[in-house]
This record gives sequence, structure tokens and C-alpha cells, in this order.
Amino acid sequence: MVAANNGLIGMSKEHLGIALALNVPVMVVVTKIDICPPQILEQTLTQLTKILKSPGARKIPVHIKDRESCINTAQQFVSRRICPIFQVSNVTGHNLDLVRTFLNILPHHGNYDTNAPFEFHVNDTFSVPFVGTVVSGVVKSGVVHSGDNVLIGPDSTGQFVNTKIRSIERKRIAVPGCSAGQSASFALRTVRRKEVRKGMVVLHKPDASNNLSTPKVYRRFIAEVLILSHATTIKTKYQAMLHVGPISQTCSIIDLDRDYIRTGDRATVAFEFVQRPEYLAVGDRILFREGRTKGLGIVKAL
Repeated sequence: MVAANNGLIGMSKEHLGIALALNVPVMVVVTKIDICPPQILEQTLTQLTKILKSPGARKIPVHIKDRESCINTAQQFVSRRICPIFQVSNVTGHNLDLVRTFLNILPHHGNYDTNAPFEFHVNDTFSVPFVGTVVSGVVKSGVVHSGDNVLIGPDSTGQFVNTKIRSIERKRIAVPGCSAGQSASFALRTVRRKEVRKGMVVLHKPDASNNLSTPKVYRRFIAEVLILSHATTIKTKYQAMLHVGPISQTCSIIDLDRDYIRTGDRATVAFEFVQRPEYLAVGDRILFREGRTKGLGIVKAL
């Protein structure tokens, strides 16, 4: 989102940098065109085009003006090189129909496996009157049904708690089950709101019928990282806020493959969570920050 009268500010550049580094497709919506003088709008679009075409981004900006170009771009959007630019006004409603059309015909991307063991990442927690504790998030893999026995965790000691899914809702409608790639909310039995937090996972309970083992959690892991921006050098004992999916926790660097790392360096780094162990998997993408985003990487070993 870029305000037509403000241009690309620091936060937008940071978001763009993260999206590019995580290899996420990018689209731009320029808003407030109803209050923006034409020459300022022109400046904003020039600046935007320049940044998108720069060697760091290597995108092909496409200005979406009509329904036909909107449909063509949406179908080619998975190529990752194309970056559609919409100019909208929320006051007059100008071009909002094009954004809607674009979002509705985007091809589904993401490799969600419904045959893998069930795994659900908690993004938010609620306490609903007459229902109890509710967790919402995205099903990363597998299938789940209401009435299933599940584990939720890890808590501060790294343990998982037994509970049962009382009911499932998707888009505010009660459903009997949900599968990989869908977002949903689960009402859980015998779990109190203060016992659950963002970043936990819900997994099927291991029993004789499903051959699952007790889930493992990790306090330390090794990741390959790229430093995006940091004023000084980073050494061991450096602490930063680490984000992995919905998990966010302070983390300290316990070992590096060299004496120190600077902006632009790629390195192999050993991290340790400060407060509690977390449920991680090899291949998870990580982001660490201290105010502004400092770097990102991928988990290589646990």
C-alpha cells in the first residue's frame, strides 16, 4: 500500500525488502488518488517504477487500467517477475472493482499437503462467551475434524497439553472439519485462555491408530542468514526479536561461522531462544529485527 501523496516511505521499503527476500509475489496499491495533485501522483509512480525495476527488485511494473489487463496479469502473476500497480480511491471507489477482480482470480499457490500429519499454527486467541477458549490460524498440513483429540503447545516448559476440538468455524460458519491451506478457528475443551498464545501449534494426539510420535520442541537451532541492514557488526551474544511464522520471541546468537557479520553478509548462525523452546521445522523461514528488520534466513538444523 502506497499513499499517492506520500510516496514510498521507509516502512513500505522495508515491507518490499522482506517480500522480495522471502520470494513472495508483490502487488502495489496506490491509494488516496482523489486528494493527490497530478504532478505529485506522477512523482510517486516514477519513484515506484524506479524502485521496482532496480537491480535489487528486478520486477516488471504493470499499470492496471482496465478489466482485460487485470485478468491477464492475475493469470501470469505466479511468474513472480510481474508487479501489478493499481491506483485506487477508497472515497470515490475508483478502480476498487479491479483490485477485487484481481484478488478473486489469482491462481492458488502454496504446497499444502492434506495427506501429511495434521499441523495448525495459532495466529490469535480469544475467549468467547458460552464457548470458551478459541484459537484461530492456518492449517499448515493434514486434515482435522471437530471432536478430534489434539495437543496444543509448547508452553513455557516445552510441554504439550491434551485437549479436544469442540467445534470448528471457517469464515464465521460452523464446519465439520478443515484441511491444509485453510484458515479456521477451533473451540478447545478444558484449556484456559491464558494457557494459549500466538505461535503455538495444534497437532493430533499420538495413539495406536496414527503412529505419531510425541512432538519435539527446540531451544536452539542453526540457520543460514542474510543481513539486510545493520549499522555495526553482529557478534555472538547479540540479541534480536525473531519471527518464524506466527512465533515471535527474543533470541540470542550463540555461535557464528566467523568472528562477526555485517550488512550484506551471508552466514551460518546458531540461535537460542531466550524465554522458552518453540516448535520448529527445518526449512522454516526466519526474520530477525531490532526496531527495523535486520536480517532473514532459513532454518538448516535443530
